[in-house]
Amino acid sequence: MATKKANTNDFSEYKRKFWQLFAYGFLGVILLFLFASWGFFGKMPSFDDLENPDSNVATEIISSDGVVIGKFYKENRTPVKYEDLPQHLVKGLVATEDERFYEHSGIDAKGTLRAVVKLAQDGGASTLTQQLAKNLFHGEGSKFIVFRVIQKVKEWIIAIRLERQYTKQEIIALYLNQVDFVNGAVGIRSAAKIYMNKEPKDLTIEESALFIGMLKNPSLYNPNRKKRAKLVLDRRNTVLGQMVKNGVITESKKEELKKLPIKLDFKPESHSEGSATYFREYLRDYMKKWVKDHLKPDGTEYDLYRDGLKIYTTIDSKMQQYAEEAVTEHLKNLQKEFFINAKDKENAPFVDITPEQTQQIMMQAKKNSERWRKMDLNGKSEEEILKSFDVPAKMKIFTYEGEKDTIMKPTDSIIYYKHMLQTGMMAMEPRSGHIKAWVGGVNYKYFQYDHVGQGARQVGSTFKPFLYATAIEQLGMSPCDSIIDSYFTMPKGKWGIDADWSPKNSDGNYRGTITLQKALANSVNTVSAKLIDRVGPKAVVDMAKELGVTSDIPEQPSIALGAVDITVEQMVGAMSTFANQGVYVKPTFIIKIEDKNGVVIDQPVPVTKDVVNKDVAYAVVKLMEGVTSSGTGARLKYGGGGFIQYDYSFGNPIAGKTGTSQNNSDGWFIGMVPNLATGVWVGNEDRAAHFRATRLGQGATMALPIWGIFMKKCYADSDLDVSKEPFEKPEDLQIKVDCWTPKKVVDTTAVPTDEPDMDEFGL
Repeated sequence: MATKKANTNDFSEYKRKFWQLFAYGFLGVILLFLFASWGFFGKMPSFDDLENPDSNVATEIISSDGVVIGKFYKENRTPVKYEDLPQHLVKGLVATEDERFYEHSGIDAKGTLRAVVKLAQDGGASTLTQQLAKNLFHGEGSKFIVFRVIQKVKEWIIAIRLERQYTKQEIIALYLNQVDFVNGAVGIRSAAKIYMNKEPKDLTIEESALFIGMLKNPSLYNPNRKKRAKLVLDRRNTVLGQMVKNGVITESKKEELKKLPIKLDFKPESHSEGSATYFREYLRDYMKKWVKDHLKPDGTEYDLYRDGLKIYTTIDSKMQQYAEEAVTEHLKNLQKEFFINAKDKENAPFVDITPEQTQQIMMQAKKNSERWRKMDLNGKSEEEILKSFDVPAKMKIFTYEGEKDTIMKPTDSIIYYKHMLQTGMMAMEPRSGHIKAWVGGVNYKYFQYDHVGQGARQVGSTFKPFLYATAIEQLGMSPCDSIIDSYFTMPKGKWGIDADWSPKNSDGNYRGTITLQKALANSVNTVSAKLIDRVGPKAVVDMAKELGVTSDIPEQPSIALGAVDITVEQMVGAMSTFANQGVYVKPTFIIKIEDKNGVVIDQPVPVTKDVVNKDVAYAVVKLMEGVTSSGTGARLKYGGGGFIQYDYSFGNPIAGKTGTSQNNSDGWFIGMVPNLATGVWVGNEDRAAHFRATRLGQGATMALPIWGIFMKKCYADSDLDVSKEPFEKPEDLQIKVDCWTPKKVVDTTAVPTDEPDMDEFGL
């Protein structure tokens, strides 16, 4: 009996210890949860954090026709609302990731118990809400078991709080907005845009299944990796199977969809790719200053990359597309001619410079290169860096047929790129000042210098309308007034020149008595020299400044022939004044800016100024119409001219002006119709690199075709409503403008050039 009693006492002792251990364990678990919720193991999200989770929302750049043309972001995330998600995506997500999503309150007890019993070998039992908590507030797990347990506890607590704070629909939307689908696609909206080029609501069932399948491991199931095509396809089909299991689709539908291949319309969204890249970078620089002048209500700055601003711009997505296409179509052909023109020429692509000057250009290019920067940071000597430029290396180079892998000496790659023609092109509405298209170069990834708003180049004869406008306004002249085209010398000392100046016409001929209209149409240099002699350089400079030109313009007679550097943006804005009946409207590119909640926080007001009266403006327009009717821009009307016979055949009135700088370094064309003004510049990065022949190097050959191709595309798109009507004639016009009826040009290959003589600037 004594032995039996002892055994009973021993059993009681075990029970007491068991319950004691259980109590301690239970208390420990409670304390673990309490300590975690109190933040003892790291900061927990507050009520405000849960209400407004930090999502790093990208700033969207939106065109005037409602297209997102780019983003500024640290993470490329653009939220989408639940109602904009297709139901097959939502149901497929639940079927695959959390079958009991609508039954639990953040933690799936059944799944958790199963995971514990099977030691997580059959999945970790994380619900969608837990996954969201992990993505939002504490990221990846630790490899140490203790920290993993603590992190899991925090995850559970946050999941429960999220369930209290949000509806099931909101949790699904939050989850899909948070997921990283790789390739710069954060959130389902970015993923749909990048991989399929569509909005989430337009995704098909099999496309939704593809994205749901990626959630398990986005990098592993990346559909853009061709080597993993079968793996990705199998994963997509597995999701389709889950959708059948949970009644989302039928078995027959699954079998039908399984046969479909994965089709992508992959369009990566990076800062160096996509539409309007140069404009977006110009806008970024503007916005960096804007955030310092427009603070939040709490006095802090907006974060351009995380605060989800919406920038509504004036850019028209179609016009931007047509402008980029026009640049590529023409320069692809012109570049071939440039390489042919430079082939086997000594010191190509440079012309008429000394070996020392060439060496200076090459040295500067090397010092500006990424290779130099990196090697310098690594402590390499200048001698070591320079030697590396003569060692062949693997590299990708830009071509109009796409990127090309090659092996080349870095020095040779610099020479190759010095051959490349560059461009700047901008289109704007004269009346509103809205910039509709902006192309700052041929490829932003390789050439990041912006030739619209950043690069000022010598404008050549495109400056002459400013001179003619001054003469009409101050001397009371009209396009029909006559002037003698003859040899002319401006004596030393007049207007501050230090030597006699005798400009010559490009063809070396003199035409005798001609009208101002014909003189501008044929870009007659002697007439321009005589006009500036009458009005004085200062009056012309003042006119240009009133027209919005902010570049430095010397008060010298040579400006009559365009010896001045001005940006494309300023030139188009200035010329648009004449099309807008003498009212200057500063070019603008922002309509409004909204915060992430849709509240308008800025709406710029147009800057306008009366410069000349309607009569003077209309007279200048009629002068410029003569350029395209029977002058240096006549190719737009009659075709022909140049190395490629472009067929424009525009029958509507076009006011335009070509321009060619000294030695063919810069080719210009600015053309206007009543509701659209467009300017184009073409040239090499270095002015010492250029065409040797005026046939190819003049503005009518280099720049005008881009304008023609662009306008032809615009006219073919009826949605754009680009005008073909005449410019509005002022009532009671006091200036005679109908003085010359152009005759059809018979020899279109002999269109007059506007090339200035080598010595015409008197410099």
